[in-house]
Amino acid sequence: MKRAKVAIVGGGVAGSTTALYLGQMGLEVTLFEQEKSLISGPPFCHLHAGGNLYREISDAQCVTLLRQSVEFLRYYPFIVDYRPTVITVPVEDKGTPEALLPRLELLVSEYEKLIAADPANEVLGKSSDYYRVYSREQMEHLRTLPEVSEPKSCDEWMIPVAKILDFEKIQFPVVMVQEYGLNLFRLSAGVTLALDAIENVTLLKEHKVTDIKQENDGWLVSAVQGETQIQKHVDYLVNAAGFRTGKIDDMIGVPCQSMVEFKAAYVSRWKKGNQNRFPEIIFHGERGTPRGMGQFTPYPEGHFQLHGMTKEITLYEEGLVVNPRWSCQPQLKEDFLKKIEQQWQWQEVETRTQNAIRHIARFIPDFADASVASKPLFGAQQIPGTDPNLRVAEVSFPTKRYARCEIVKVSSALDMVDAIAADLKACALLEKAEVHERDHHTIDMLDDTQISTLAEQIALMREYPAALSRRTTPHRFT
Repeated sequence: MKRAKVAIVGGGVAGSTTALYLGQMGLEVTLFEQEKSLISGPPFCHLHAGGNLYREISDAQCVTLLRQSVEFLRYYPFIVDYRPTVITVPVEDKGTPEALLPRLELLVSEYEKLIAADPANEVLGKSSDYYRVYSREQMEHLRTLPEVSEPKSCDEWMIPVAKILDFEKIQFPVVMVQEYGLNLFRLSAGVTLALDAIENVTLLKEHKVTDIKQENDGWLVSAVQGETQIQKHVDYLVNAAGFRTGKIDDMIGVPCQSMVEFKAAYVSRWKKGNQNRFPEIIFHGERGTPRGMGQFTPYPEGHFQLHGMTKEITLYEEGLVVNPRWSCQPQLKEDFLKKIEQQWQWQEVETRTQNAIRHIARFIPDFADASVASKPLFGAQQIPGTDPNLRVAEVSFPTKRYARCEIVKVSSALDMVDAIAADLKACALLEKAEVHERDHHTIDMLDDTQISTLAEQIALMREYPAALSRRTTPHRFT
């Protein structure tokens, strides 16, 4: 069989994973990315191994996120930060911690099924340890214990949490779940190294796709790098252009319905955080209100990534837009595009980061001493359809030999490429029968020192602290 040629537009998580996956299958892959490095879209920081951050989504979405997270962790182990996540419900919130427990029990049951099907799926620890609950009495006791420099158990991870939380502001019990951290800079570095090692993959960074035309049974893709123009004929096209997905849809004229949301996560530094190791801490809240969910995500050297699901912090007034009738591309306002394509105004960085610090300091009073560390991690996220609460989506095939990537959470990327591989096989472009058999060889051969070095270079090139490229804990705890 003649080796099929595939073009992928966009080198985010979706496009890069597709390029790696199809390249390992032996297809001739060309990946077009207009930025200087891969994985430069909206920020991500955790695995969502069960979707416990989102009370508003269905149990079915949570079960899917659990399975996808297990698969993603197995495929990309070099980006995982093995520290747990603590879920709290504020006193002011309408919900209760007890309301979380039935879903957690469901997820334990589903995790047990995954392990029974394949023991290698036991990547989140023992199913019996998937979550733990802590009463106020237990937290009061943990508050009296000395902190541990290298936490190796749930209790040891919870000690510093017990010491910093204002117990009067939260309901009990507090829940700890095995939702680990993910490092986007290490993913960028590792995927770049992996793609460079595959001879049949061509990585074209700083190449902007300007036109796509249907040609015979395939596509003619035109792109430009500076003054240089290139054209490439391919048998199959993958649209992984992220929030610009609609522009590619417009080029080829396919039906569509989607939204784009601009989001930002703020980077702070806290002196006390430089002395201890923390899990991630989630403070539940109602999205879009002044008391929206808060996220406190630790990185080395006292850095913390902060989300506050309010319009003064992570969310933006008019930051969520739908595509108009005349175009597949939702139209973000010019101010958002300037942030993405040029730079932030420092006054806005200061204001929103301080808002985020105050949002978290409601529950961690000492955190009021934190300061701004850098510009935010930010980007615009594509959401297929019309539901802004959607968390599970993979891919659609609006016309022959064309795949439109639609992932909302990074862990959905592997289900996405499985579906693309199946479509390639249906189009007689892929001979391999076991389209779900993933080749880990290229990733297993990666050198961790090289990944770490390149990840730090990418962070600095994007004007972020080098510490954001490092994992707090690279190894699993018990």
